[in-house]
Amino acid sequence: MIIPIPDLAPAATELFLLTAACAVLLIDLFISDGRRWITQMLAQLVLVGCAAILIATASSGTAFTFSVMFIDDPLADALKLMIIVAVSMLLVYSRRYLADRGMYRGEFFTLTLFSVLGMMVMVSANHFITLYLGLELLSLSLYAMIALQRDSAVATEAAMKYFILGALASGMLLYGMSMVYGATGTLQLGDIAAMIARGEGSRTVLVFGLVFIVAGLGFKLGVVPFHMWVPDVYHGAPTAVTLLISSAPKVAAFAFFMRILGEALGGLTADWRSMLVVMAVLSLALGNIAAIAQTNLKRMLAYSSISHMGFLLLGFLAGNAFGFAAAMFYVAVYVLMNLGTFGMILLLARSGFEADQLDDYRGLARRAPWQAFLMLLLMFSMAGLPPMVGFYAKLTVLSAVVDIGMVWLAVFAVMMSLVGAFYYLRIVKLMYFDEPADTVPFTAAADARLLMTMNGLAVLALGLLPQPLMAWCLFVIERSM
Repeated sequence: MIIPIPDLAPAATELFLLTAACAVLLIDLFISDGRRWITQMLAQLVLVGCAAILIATASSGTAFTFSVMFIDDPLADALKLMIIVAVSMLLVYSRRYLADRGMYRGEFFTLTLFSVLGMMVMVSANHFITLYLGLELLSLSLYAMIALQRDSAVATEAAMKYFILGALASGMLLYGMSMVYGATGTLQLGDIAAMIARGEGSRTVLVFGLVFIVAGLGFKLGVVPFHMWVPDVYHGAPTAVTLLISSAPKVAAFAFFMRILGEALGGLTADWRSMLVVMAVLSLALGNIAAIAQTNLKRMLAYSSISHMGFLLLGFLAGNAFGFAAAMFYVAVYVLMNLGTFGMILLLARSGFEADQLDDYRGLARRAPWQAFLMLLLMFSMAGLPPMVGFYAKLTVLSAVVDIGMVWLAVFAVMMSLVGAFYYLRIVKLMYFDEPADTVPFTAAADARLLMTMNGLAVLALGLLPQPLMAWCLFVIERSM
């Protein structure tokens, strides 16, 4: 029996990343604690290598490999590039934070690389099993990273909650996938879409499977009513890990939605749209209202994340190329804003001081005026105020909703956005109008300061010129559908 050798070119980035992550893991064993910067530098070089391979092999066509279980298309290339940039920024922001808390160890960097590999596999999955493998590789890496501070009861509790609820969500997802398999006899996304289009398979079983799949997806995205883990995990995890959880995996979750709902189950749009409407309405309401009562910035951003994911779902509701492009634009902007906000927490934190309470930002404008201005840009963008890019992101998903005739939902989202503006502007008020609660000078590293400046100004620049990014999102979606 001759076993055919698969074409490895479409998966070149993942193969390089897997090999390099294993190499970094081995090299780290021979590095002393005082020279741990070598591991971080190697991790950054691995990400740069992945980006170079992605750009060098990018094409406007679609390629399959591993028995059509793995797809390489413009959407996959674009989302992987977003993931790499986000994780690379995370490594710069988190260096001093990790060193101050004894977490500047090889485990953090290797687990980060393996989580990136999991996200990339999710993005390029063309089969339910590939999707699940990527998801579990990502999830297992995150569980371990949350518990890296083994002596912290809060971190251990957060890791346990995330693990238990994550296992429950994975079970629901697998059950839904098995029902879809029972109805169609295949786990390949393209074949499932073709069978649904031809009207084959039991529709009742398909809809039941869809319910469980949407529930599993909702948990991974952290939307109501599957949001229970979000505030506790955001609060309990070390801030560097919270930054990872709240940024790049959202891009992978977007890919998860696109591959399953947009491609495989596109023929059931009317069925999953009604479920997404309920989840979006509940997420917008609960996320924005609960965030008002928070005094811890990480918990506030957790509830803010729930409301932003509600906005993201609005883009999916349209079920067409413009709606998916609007959702992709929104997730890219959300990740950029989140990187800046959590990056600021990391830059302000020091040994014995987490900078995660709202009161810690009192009078920041007098102590660090430039950083306060950057935080102001990020908060305005999060609130959706013009001319920041957050305004245009909200506008595009609302346009997609209005285009399908759901004006009431767009009006509701605008009202909830106005409620949400309160807690973002409260931080601006604390920074500019209150007396400083902390007089310690701002002493972040030069590279982190430069990156924060670029991050904050990008929010403003993209708000003034959003069309190129939106056109790029629309291009990759149209090329990949």
